[in-house]
Amino acid sequence: MKKTLVERDEERSRLVLSEAQEDYLKQIFILGEDRQKVGTQALAHRLEVRPASVTEMVGRLAQLGLVEHARYRGVSLTDSGRRVALEMLRHHRLLETFLVEVLGYGWDQVHEEAERLEHVISERFEARIAEAMGHPTRDPHGDPIPTADLSMPPETAPISLAELPAGESGTLARVGAQDRENLDLLDRLGLAPGSSIEVIAAEGTALRVRAGGESFLLPGFLAERLWMEGE
Repeated sequence: MKKTLVERDEERSRLVLSEAQEDYLKQIFILGEDRQKVGTQALAHRLEVRPASVTEMVGRLAQLGLVEHARYRGVSLTDSGRRVALEMLRHHRLLETFLVEVLGYGWDQVHEEAERLEHVISERFEARIAEAMGHPTRDPHGDPIPTADLSMPPETAPISLAELPAGESGTLARVGAQDRENLDLLDRLGLAPGSSIEVIAAEGTALRVRAGGESFLLPGFLAERLWMEGE
């Protein structure tokens, strides 16, 4: 059943989670691609903490009924944990979009700001910025924004640019490599979600592509993190 803004605010108040706990739940959701189990080593790497710290935090979250964890089998979200993760993800991606579209931030400047703000905004504020922007469905990097009732919008299965055969083209849908260095490079090349890219040929570990009337080389590791949709 869809919850009102007040009910969602009250639900968050009752849980009284720390920012770190909310971050763990969000990253479990992202790493598990919604429903898969996540290994504690992968979670430690993603959060840049010691595996022992992950084990301790996962134990606390399990006591709160937010995750399920079996030794050597990974960790997964319960329905309650999934709601918290989706709440944080919606806040984060709406904030990134607001910072770019309304406040004029670059897409390489918004992640850290959104990381701080996502934990403190109310559901009413979230609803206001969503309405002000016409209820966007994707953030500046092309990632889907969870809906107001905390569900993920349907998506077609994307293919990485590195997997496209030579001579084929597609539309850039999502940028998986979101560190500042890679986003700066994509900016210089004029590539962003919505860009049409044609694969010309592989050249060693790089990929020669054509976009915006120009051909250039993309590092192979970056091409693997650019998710395409058919044109």
